[in-house]
Amino acid sequence: MIFFDFHHHKENVSSGIYNMDLHKMPPNFYYSAGIHPQDIQPENIDNQFEWLQSVITENCFAIGECGLDGLVSTDIKIQEEVFLKQIQLASEVKKPLIIHCVRKFYEIIPFRKKSQQAMIIHGFNKKQSVAEDLLKNNFYLSFGKAVLYHLSLQETLKAVPLDKLFLETDNEDFMIEELYRKVAEIKQIPVEHLQKQILDNLETIKNG
Repeated sequence: MIFFDFHHHKENVSSGIYNMDLHKMPPNFYYSAGIHPQDIQPENIDNQFEWLQSVITENCFAIGECGLDGLVSTDIKIQEEVFLKQIQLASEVKKPLIIHCVRKFYEIIPFRKKSQQAMIIHGFNKKQSVAEDLLKNNFYLSFGKAVLYHLSLQETLKAVPLDKLFLETDNEDFMIEELYRKVAEIKQIPVEHLQKQILDNLETIKNG
């Protein structure tokens, strides 16, 4: 069974969702495309959206990364406008959203009500109270390499329902299989059960 990598940056990995860089051409396997907060160019935003709309093909699994980032220089109001526009686009084309969020989790939550599609927080590594608030608001959480060594994050993971969970390598250099085995151990389930559940979760978010 597949060790599906929910969010990665490796052009040669087809068993997952490849995060495509802005203005690149799409590959012939699953990918996501979006306008990342750090890439927003307010003076060029129409051109950026033209590119985004042009690369939404059948293999485009999700819109993203998109979201809010408290560490980038772009004004938060502009970030929110661009994020909302991508939420509206995702609803039009019926694609889930892969969310990038840095220091803006409680600002992200109200946007959930504006989306008809699933929203997945990628690279989640915050404390359990933040996870609980996101789950209460019907977000999915995708975990990465930090789970392998971050003990408090492992405790948070224990409380995340299997049907709200994804696993990813992001831009880290390690094998996704290692993460699956660690999460299966934490969850005290067979790794095959975890593999099947994540594939089921993919079908759920793909179908709205």
